Amino acid sequence: MITEQGALLERAKQGDREASEALVVGNTGLIWSIARRYFGRGVDPDDLYQLGCLGFLKAVEGFDPQYGTQFSTYAVPKIAGEIRRFLRDDGTVKVSRSLKERSAQIKAARARLTGELGREPTLMELSAETGLQPEEIASAETATGATESIQRQCGEDGFSLEDVLTDGEMEEQIVERIALREAIACLSEREQMVIKLRFFHGLTQDKTSKILGVSQVQISRIEKKALAALKNYI
Repeated sequence: MITEQGALLERAKQGDREASEALVVGNTGLIWSIARRYFGRGVDPDDLYQLGCLGFLKAVEGFDPQYGTQFSTYAVPKIAGEIRRFLRDDGTVKVSRSLKERSAQIKAARARLTGELGREPTLMELSAETGLQPEEIASAETATGATESIQRQCGEDGFSLEDVLTDGEMEEQIVERIALREAIACLSEREQMVIKLRFFHGLTQDKTSKILGVSQVQISRIEKKALAALKNYI
């Protein structure tokens, strides 16, 4: 006798997207239980869950009842493997000890200068105080800062990186959210800094301009160019 899940699996393997979505919803607990194993590694929990969903959908596609195993038994390593592959390949989530130490040095210098100057220090002032290049300071603060959220809204119109993505089906959205990370890596170093400071850290254009030592108009131009490039990459 074919179970409800078995029937959904058959439909999903034939390309039925509603069946695929129903399977994901019905196995949300399983996917989260595996995603939780990788909490605290620099990736947002929701992103880990989405990666798990991608692995789950791959399991749906590759499962064959003739394997003689339960679907959940087959799916678990697929889910975990997709998350581990991302953590292994995505260098942005691996922050070295030296980078953390550099970030702590910058934080201390920023606090010290803020007390002495009575205002937030510029990037050039931080550079002179720490002996680090401006690019090194921006990279260290970006790498060790808050975790990326593509739903974070910036600007007067409430634009978010999620707006770069399409409104496709569930599997397409999962793939595109991962592709967004890869697309950002294709931007120039300056464009990456602007995108990360604006959307990962939620800073205003004015604040971003002060950190990078350029005008707000330049930040606006860089941001527009980078967002257009992201849309083309994706």
